[in-house]
Amino acid sequence: MAKFKKKKSEPTVDPIDSKNEPVEDLPVDVPRKEKSEPMPEAPSEPSVSVAEKSEKDRKLNQLFWLRVALAIIAGISATFIFEGIEGEERRWASIGFMIGIFFATVIVAKSMKMQLPSADRKKVVTQAIGSYVFLYLFSWIVSYTLTHLGDVGSGVNL
Repeated sequence: MAKFKKKKSEPTVDPIDSKNEPVEDLPVDVPRKEKSEPMPEAPSEPSVSVAEKSEKDRKLNQLFWLRVALAIIAGISATFIFEGIEGEERRWASIGFMIGIFFATVIVAKSMKMQLPSADRKKVVTQAIGSYVFLYLFSWIVSYTLTHLGDVGSGVNL
């Protein structure tokens, strides 16, 4: 901290008098601060043991791979389930099927009884959602293309 000098003179009424008086500068002793240890912040959430954390990670990993496997299986099966539907209805039926399967995995994830902190509660829904959607669409498109490879109306000529 900077040390300030204190003026040792009587206050004057007239401003002209204050310019003529000598000012005595004396250093002021500033009390030193005691060094304090930083206070540990109270954790907002209870500490999680290593076993609980590994159990949570294991269940989230299972949920991830469950959704990846179901996306591939559901994408391939959508090709055959909705074979009888033509045009735009087939697309919307397949997307509805994809959303339905995803909600089923959310119910399965809730039944796994994962002990997640309050900040991670939405991980049950968001875990592998991008992988699920893209793998479903990829496997649906590839399986549809491979099953209709020889069709003349599809535009693919062999």
